[in-house]
Amino acid sequence: MDRMRVGVWLYGSATIATGVVNIVWLKFEASHQPIAALGHLTSEPVLAVLSGIWLVAAGIALLRRPTAWIGASASALIYIAFALLWVSRYAAMAHAVGVRFDLLVFCLGGAGMQLLLAAPAAVLYAVARPGSLPKGSALAITRWMLGVPLITFAMGHLINTRGYGRFVPHWVPFGLFFVVLTGIAFLLAGCAILARIRDVLAARMLALMLLLFEFTVEIPPAFSNPHSQGAWGGAIYNLTAIGACLVFVEFAGRSQQRGFTPREQLATARSGAVV
Repeated sequence: MDRMRVGVWLYGSATIATGVVNIVWLKFEASHQPIAALGHLTSEPVLAVLSGIWLVAAGIALLRRPTAWIGASASALIYIAFALLWVSRYAAMAHAVGVRFDLLVFCLGGAGMQLLLAAPAAVLYAVARPGSLPKGSALAITRWMLGVPLITFAMGHLINTRGYGRFVPHWVPFGLFFVVLTGIAFLLAGCAILARIRDVLAARMLALMLLLFEFTVEIPPAFSNPHSQGAWGGAIYNLTAIGACLVFVEFAGRSQQRGFTPREQLATARSGAVV
């Protein structure tokens, strides 16, 4: 865990902040946690507070070595639950306007955004509880949960350029060009991570790109409109995603330097994953 301290610290702290946002606003952050797709819930404030407490507890557990495995498991569970909400959202949208490819891509991207946040859980669990999960298998799980969502997110940028164009700062010229460029960057990063071709470099560059977005796209709305849950949710999501990327960078980079044990390599081969 010590060798992944930067990624773990950012990932855990951002998870805590995500929980605080749900607690303060007494509702789920709609752009990432679309619980409204389940219909009108009178109990949403209670559920939002419970989810917030869960996230805060998971983040705190991640930051402490003895409980890091609990935090990894808890964070994965709730982020996967948020991803499943996008299935309900797609069903609701398809019922309203019919089955459309662009809606499918949009909801896949939304689900992928949450699965990406669950990606570090496998390697964090494997490191926190040695012998519980082969590190080769853990890295394979994290690799796929990180790489596939990036590709679905890239598809959204390339198919719905005008929709994503509204997030480009007004002072940036050729906004649609940068949307397409961002989509290509997500696509290349996802493919590199899945194919194990300069995967650590790709994850580093992805984290750098997200950090750039944090200061140019996410943080300004949060300070210009501090009462907007969506603005704060977007900024904190970005930080959590950066933390997830850094966990992969630190774990995969160390694994490439040291190599896995023969037993871990055999376990990875049997699982059908190559890392």
